[in-house]
Amino acid sequence: MAETYKPTDSMASNARRGLALRDEFNRGGTAVGIARARDIANKKNLSESTVLRMHSFFSRHEVDKKGKGWKQGEEGYPSNGLIAWLLWGGDSGKSWAESKRNQIMRRREQSSKMWKGSAFDITE
Repeated sequence: MAETYKPTDSMASNARRGLALRDEFNRGGTAVGIARARDIANKKNLSESTVLRMHSFFSRHEVDKKGKGWKQGEEGYPSNGLIAWLLWGGDSGKSWAESKRNQIMRRREQSSKMWKGSAFDITE
């Protein structure tokens, strides 16, 4: 059975906030981001591939934090970037996805080493 990963309460809270802001302002996030927010808000177990996509999203969108409308009180608040960030679990989602990604990569590396040089090694 494939390993799954359960979102934290903080991630779920951030996703619910992102969904509420999206409903209120009618903008921010994509269909994928909305689906991800619903899964996170409901604390559904996430697949390994979803965790890796989350890590990728946060890596690409970290720069959005420097944009206008990220902080309350700024013009344009809440920015589309902030809403999208929250949909994916916010800052807690970012740190969680990074931690889980690191676990996944370590496990993959160990598995690769286990097969290296065995009768099943197809790299030779």
